[in-house]
Amino acid sequence: MPTNNFCQELWNQFGACIDMLTNCIHTVPDDFFSHHKRAYYLSFHTIVFLDYYSSFPPSSFTPLLSFTQLPVEQRPAESIGDMIPDVIYTKEELLQYVEVIRAKCKGLVFSLTGDTTQPRFTEGSEEGDMDYSFLEILLYNLRHTAHHVGQLQLIIRQELNQHTEWSFREGDISCIKK
Repeated sequence: MPTNNFCQELWNQFGACIDMLTNCIHTVPDDFFSHHKRAYYLSFHTIVFLDYYSSFPPSSFTPLLSFTQLPVEQRPAESIGDMIPDVIYTKEELLQYVEVIRAKCKGLVFSLTGDTTQPRFTEGSEEGDMDYSFLEILLYNLRHTAHHVGQLQLIIRQELNQHTEWSFREGDISCIKK
């Protein structure tokens, strides 16, 4: 059974990852996403999947910002995956969505009990569908988010010649509102 200390330490890292995502979005100029579509699609993809992987069951997932799933031949070249946002959302809309998901993720981390009856993240029974334990999907979600945050940091460095702050633990980055 996980201890409160375990949950706090897990949240320190998960929250730090979300802080770094927030910081990437916060760092770019207001018009950046309209000119750098790859960064926009990457940010949107990361946010939507952060929410999706935090939805139990996954069929209950209802995104706060709408998108359309498109086949490969209809997707913009800069897109990441098949979830194409219906509009170019503002930085503020993206940041507000992240804050809602932050609370959702924090609640999940602190609800971790180690009980084998906790909900599983199960998409279906087809080959390739995800079927993860509660803890494993939390860790998967953390890794997925961190992976894309690294990509965003690289784009920001290359396109804006700016460095984004590293967060050792949740709450370390000064621009993050609490």
